[in-house]
Formats: sequence, C-alpha cells, structure tokens
Amino acid sequence: MRLNRFLGKFDLSKKEISIKDSDFINQAKSVLRLGAGDKIILCDGESNEAIAEIVNLNKEFAELKISETYKNQNEPEKYIALYCPILKKENFEWAVQKAVEIGVKEITPIITARTVKLGLNYERLNKIIKEAVEQSGRGVLPKLNEAIIFDEALKLAKENDLNLFFQFGYPPLGHSMSKFKKVGIFVGPEGGWTEEEIETAKENGFIFASLGKTTLRAETAVIVASYLACNH
Repeated sequence: MRLNRFLGKFDLSKKEISIKDSDFINQAKSVLRLGAGDKIILCDGESNEAIAEIVNLNKEFAELKISETYKNQNEPEKYIALYCPILKKENFEWAVQKAVEIGVKEITPIITARTVKLGLNYERLNKIIKEAVEQSGRGVLPKLNEAIIFDEALKLAKENDLNLFFQFGYPPLGHSMSKFKKVGIFVGPEGGWTEEEIETAKENGFIFASLGKTTLRAETAVIVASYLACNH
C-alpha cells in the first residue's frame, strides 16, 4: 500500500512528534480523511524520511509515533539547475511542477527579450514545488530563485560545471554528462531566443543542442530538456 507523503520541517530524530502546521492538518484530516492508526511518510526536505503512525489528529494539532527512519534514494545524482523564461498563463506553473517531478534541483525564472509575462506568485509556486516533491517521491526540496534578466542568468550559470543551451536546428545532445556534477539548462521563451541571446550564450561557452526535429511549445521543451539533463 502506498503511503501518503508529507514534506515539512520535521524533527525526525525523535520517536514521537507533534505537528501544529495548519496545512498539514487540513491535508491529513479534511482532504485525505486520515485518523488514528493510519501510517504516513514524513520528509524533512533534506533526504531524511520516516514512517509515522498517527496517534491523535484534531483541528489544532497532530501527534505521531515514528517507527522507522531512513534516507530517500530517489534523488538524481546530478544537480540540475533550470533557467526557465517566464511563460504566460498557467504554463510556467505547469513547467515548474513537471520539472520538479523529473528531478530538477534549482529553478531560476529568467526575463528574456521576448518575455511577455513578468509577474510571478512565488508563494503559489513554492506550494506547487512542495506538492510535486511529495507526489513524486523525491527527498529534497528544490530551490526557487527570484526572477532575473537573461544577462544576470548567464553570470549565475558560471557556477555550473556545464551549461546546455537548447535551440532548434542544432544536433541533439550526444555525449554523456555523467562526469558533470552541476548542469545548467536554458530553454527558450515563447517566440524563441533572439540572435543576440544566442550569440551571447556562445561567447560564454554554452553547449548548444536541439530537442528533436519538431518545434516544441516552451513548456514542453522545459519537460524534455529537464528529463534529458537528469537522465543523460
């Protein structure tokens, strides 16, 4: 039986814990209809997890008894940092959700020459990221950075061991990235990269690759690029 997972700042070193977080209580009691005797998985966001049994669950707090602690083994070995242009409507939220499920560990929204939408709801995005971690079985909570302009993203990416710049018309990603610990991936915005942005990425030593022979929507490209980077 698959146990429900909850991510939070839990102290898993104790045998018995009390949780007063309203989101946890609402999700466990009102949404999932859990109660005394039910078992769940608690995750602290740093790969530590525990199987816990609910002893008491009311509107104000939950009391749980921990029976087993262990390390999450589902995290990708590589650190994948996604630099994703802000997309219109729900597309950005959807792209972030799927990238987290795949294994991306850091997300930086970027503002490019062809970016149309600028505003982001960071509270909502962090909630989406948390829920995606719980759903996918990951053990680490990815980092969401503040939005920055394209040139600043290039400077930030210099900390990576390798940076991939995905652009239609180039050969597909051919070589293994297993020797690189931290890999940055740049996916184009709606409308594509400008020639100036492409040239700037080349000047910064980025590796260019395509995502196939067809033209993908920006949010689809994020998913494909994230999967390739996490599993190549």
